[in-house]
Amino acid sequence: MINEFVSFVNNILWGDGQVLIVMLLVCGIWFTVKLGGVQLRHFGHMFALLKNSKTSNEEGISSFQALCTSLSARVGTGNLAGVAVAISLGGSGAIFWMWMIALLGMATGFAESVLGQLYKVKDENGEFRGGPAYYIKQGLNKTWLAVAFSLCLFFGYGFVFSAVQANTITDALNNAYAFKSEYVGIAIILLAALIVVGGLRGIARFAEFVVPFMGIGYVLVALTITFINITELPAMLLDIIKSAFGLQEAGAGALGAAIKNGIQRGLYSNEAGSGSVPHAAASAAPNPNHPVSQGYIQMLGVFLDTMILCTSTAFIILLAGGSSSEQMEGIRLTQDAMSSHLGEGGTDFVAAAISLFAFTSVVANYAYGESNLHMFKLDNRAGRAAYTIGYLGMIYWGAQAALPQVWAMADMALGLMTVINIIAIVWMTPTIVSISKDYFKKKDSGETVEYKAGDCEIQGKSEDGIWK
Repeated sequence: MINEFVSFVNNILWGDGQVLIVMLLVCGIWFTVKLGGVQLRHFGHMFALLKNSKTSNEEGISSFQALCTSLSARVGTGNLAGVAVAISLGGSGAIFWMWMIALLGMATGFAESVLGQLYKVKDENGEFRGGPAYYIKQGLNKTWLAVAFSLCLFFGYGFVFSAVQANTITDALNNAYAFKSEYVGIAIILLAALIVVGGLRGIARFAEFVVPFMGIGYVLVALTITFINITELPAMLLDIIKSAFGLQEAGAGALGAAIKNGIQRGLYSNEAGSGSVPHAAASAAPNPNHPVSQGYIQMLGVFLDTMILCTSTAFIILLAGGSSSEQMEGIRLTQDAMSSHLGEGGTDFVAAAISLFAFTSVVANYAYGESNLHMFKLDNRAGRAAYTIGYLGMIYWGAQAALPQVWAMADMALGLMTVINIIAIVWMTPTIVSISKDYFKKKDSGETVEYKAGDCEIQGKSEDGIWK
């Protein structure tokens, strides 16, 4: 019955109903227009803000740590296994639509991260907390909708998504070394417990150290493989374009599969619009001292995740010949592709990469779920203990579950979160546009970029918020 229910919901969200595909495309276009193409117009400014992004204080982590934390959640199975799933089910054209949803998603990610920073609060330890539940409650005064989002997030990031990551790690290690899934699951639990016990700051420090190292290393390998196969690159890019618009022999059916799987797996990877990233954005001490600065930082995260890391995996797979199966293929397709380029060491490299990528996601997922304990007055020792036990238990379950079953539950959780969040941020467009224009004006005129109460109109009340 559970599987039937999950299939029913996913069919509405992703299948025949295509609710989410339409919502994501419309939302991305909406904010691209409303914000004047900020992801293109201010593309260089995203990188400029990284120069002074390591400043933190007792209340918040640094902007760089917030970026690394959000990337550690984004950079996981979606980048290696998710891209493989998209190609195996949607063909090479799925990569084009993954790029498109990322480009539009940069504007969506900007909008939701601005709200996350604007409506953040302090918890009982004096640390920043925020996210969709907070801006829905304060900005829209819709407590029931805030609670609904929090429950979806607990189900998704608190439990199911970590199960997906654990499933991919065990599959990769089993394929490479025949390790038993239950032992791998126990190892993941023990390592994750050591890190999450340090709370958000411990997770942020871990992400700040690991994410740049693993990301740069993976991209360098992908660039090397691309350079070795440089003569095949033009034909591969042409195939992506043709397949994306159904110009191959398969026709319209292939077009629909490419769009569906490209957008679905692209969203799972970069998370733009899902409402997850605002939690990391809210935790930061912004520099400059303006909520919009976190919009730029997290918009950069979408670009790095999909346009750089997912593209790296796609090139590795497609330059090896793509998928020869019509069935869903995950991390093993990536391993096989890497092996064709690097020999026997390819399987080992991908096993190590996915274990590290996915493990950082396991850890960051915990932080997202924990940030919503405050909404239910469970931000205490007993609440954290109960949440942690459930989180670790789902890791063990995911390590041994079947691949389609785990991905289906993840798609449902992510889909439900995204529907609620998109409704909320579109509803709050006047606030997003108003505060963004305040930043744009000060930046362009050379004024000190700093937000002060009364500089622009915002929706709702922020009685317990930071930005009065």
